[in-house]
Amino acid sequence: MIAGIETGGTKVICAVADPRDPGTLVDHARIDTTTPERTLGAIRGFLAPHAVEGRFDAVGIASFGPVDVDAASPRFGWITSTPKPGWRDTDLITHLALAPGTPVRLVTDVTGAALGEHRFGAGRGVDDVAYVTVGTGIGVGIVVNGAPFTLRSHPELGHLVIRRHPRDSFAGVCPFHGDCLEGLASGPSIEARWGRPGMDLGSLREDAVALSSYYIAQLLATVTYAAAPQRIVVGGGVLKTPGLLDAVREQLAKLVGGALAGHPLLDRGSGYVVRPELGDESGVRGALSLAGDARSRGAALALTG
Repeated sequence: MIAGIETGGTKVICAVADPRDPGTLVDHARIDTTTPERTLGAIRGFLAPHAVEGRFDAVGIASFGPVDVDAASPRFGWITSTPKPGWRDTDLITHLALAPGTPVRLVTDVTGAALGEHRFGAGRGVDDVAYVTVGTGIGVGIVVNGAPFTLRSHPELGHLVIRRHPRDSFAGVCPFHGDCLEGLASGPSIEARWGRPGMDLGSLREDAVALSSYYIAQLLATVTYAAAPQRIVVGGGVLKTPGLLDAVREQLAKLVGGALAGHPLLDRGSGYVVRPELGDESGVRGALSLAGDARSRGAALALTG
């Protein structure tokens, strides 16, 4: 049996599957992200009945971060400088209490979502996919030739310094930079700026969409210029705001149309920027894919205790 775990800022999705068919979930569970002790204890409680003779063939983890994903690092599997209260310097892998020698592969939650959508969802049929999430935080995961862009580190594009909208004087909410991308366009920034959550903007929605699309399009332009994916999958709660995705597509075309004449992003029907197909299962399906890869190709790290 293989296991996949996606740890998010508000919830954890766990699943187990037969290694011969990692795309079919044998069982899964949703766990609220509270304290490390309670959350990781609940994950252990879900996994235990599915372990065969106390162990799994492999485990894949897609975690919120920043998280150390380098298997050669002494802090592999540690959540590091996260602003999430109580989770800084949490050793995920040790707290899962897996059997010694269990192969483990670890990526960020958004890289897990990119893998899941590439193999089972909106990214099928192309080799290179980017997954962009705009919600409580902002993140980007990149798949190149069907595999994570890197297993040594991970992009942190939520902290891009971006061009301000001419009508925007909001200070931003990022605890590190104030008005970086995450500080200006994440879910918490929208609530702080407008005094209400994104799905309850009412008469403020048109102005909110104008500002948010201006910023999110800059992120997609950066991804397009730097990684040249064949498709960008966009998810997260903020992008469920009515009208926002269409506005982002329009702003993106304005930003890069001259520099990338003939690029598919200029055609709204090209399928360059699309919504995810797997919903809340994108990340955990990516994690299961990682577990399947670890089992078949050799682990990134074999636990010894």
